[in-house]
Amino acid sequence: MILDLFAGPGGWSRALAVFGVRDVGLEWDEWACKTRVAAGQLTIRTDVAVYPTWPFLGRTRGLIASPPCQAWSMAGKRLGLLDQPLVHTAVEDLAVGRDTRERLLAACRDERSLLAAEPMRYLHALNTVGEPEWVAMEEVPDVLPLWKQYAAVLRGWGFSVWYGILNAADFGVPQTRRRAILIASRVRTAQPPAPTHAQIAQPDSLFGPGRARWVSMAEALGWGATDRPVPTVCAGGGPGGGPEPFPSGSRKSLSDARERGTWMPRPDGVLLQSHRERTGWKARHGARQNRAADAPAPTFTADAHRWSWSLRSNNQANATVRLLSEPAGTLFFRHRANECTWVAEPASPPTDDTDTSAVPEPIRITAREAGLLQTFPADYPWAGNKGQQFSQIGNAVPPLLAGYLLAPHLGVTLDPDDFTLAA
Repeated sequence: MILDLFAGPGGWSRALAVFGVRDVGLEWDEWACKTRVAAGQLTIRTDVAVYPTWPFLGRTRGLIASPPCQAWSMAGKRLGLLDQPLVHTAVEDLAVGRDTRERLLAACRDERSLLAAEPMRYLHALNTVGEPEWVAMEEVPDVLPLWKQYAAVLRGWGFSVWYGILNAADFGVPQTRRRAILIASRVRTAQPPAPTHAQIAQPDSLFGPGRARWVSMAEALGWGATDRPVPTVCAGGGPGGGPEPFPSGSRKSLSDARERGTWMPRPDGVLLQSHRERTGWKARHGARQNRAADAPAPTFTADAHRWSWSLRSNNQANATVRLLSEPAGTLFFRHRANECTWVAEPASPPTDDTDTSAVPEPIRITAREAGLLQTFPADYPWAGNKGQQFSQIGNAVPPLLAGYLLAPHLGVTLDPDDFTLAA
């Protein structure tokens, strides 16, 4: 079997399913378990820290782990930051079969911190019977020192190990999600998958195959990728003018905007740049961010006042804002302040006398849209209310990235078309 610790809603499992393989997922969260069951994934609802290891001995081919990261994550309050030495001590002890978790847990600032050491408990037990054949682990970038410690132990047991930081956008995920990855194998040289995408497309050369341009949110969501024309929005607010399409308090999704003709893909001849690089035309009107002095100015056509949609990661002043023509920033949903919203402003810079009051209201991202940006299929059966769904999505491993990491261990070649999203 393939054992998946902290399995969540099934990012790793979804990738395995594409290859015709199933894993057994251990997961505590009630709604993540319900999502997994609805998706047809084998699931044991349990606390990974108390579940016994003996049921898996002599029958485990691969071990996957994406443990919680409270001691390292930049997204939360980082109350467990001081727990990092305790986690390292727990890993060191568990690697030799010494269980000091109870004593260490009593000293932790965050009771969840030691969960990052749990994979070593399973690995030590499995190693006594020469298992597993391979290991794949994923976490936030700051966990890399912990992966270095795991790597040293695994190499001592005869594994080939690679660990480092990978950007999901380099593998066709419409999101610049950077994660610390550890790959280990007893039977082959562990190495990261070759990137397939880059921020700027790269042609084939004598040094190897080229790389496609990063996949944008618009491409992933299917907006602007159809044969039928998409109406544009002019200064009046609605298609062809008229009232604002989304009045204050609206809970419409941007998908609705597309269907109603109030969404517009990139206009021909318009160079859409990163929000951090775009001109600060709203400096006199309360701009969110200003263009750096040495940043290139955007190029515009004569078309004026058509909306340019972006995804804003939260409502904080330093929120990541990405145009639809770019990949999303890292998606995370833990507090209401971290809710992602679609925001719009004119695609061309207004003048001083331009009426900006007709700009559509911000629109909250939907679970379906967020799931697609994580490379889950559009019909993935997310369970729970909106908050529970978004929490699952933000914590999940993008299935497409997981597929690239798992394919060598399974002896298969990944075909990106197999992960085509049903928009």
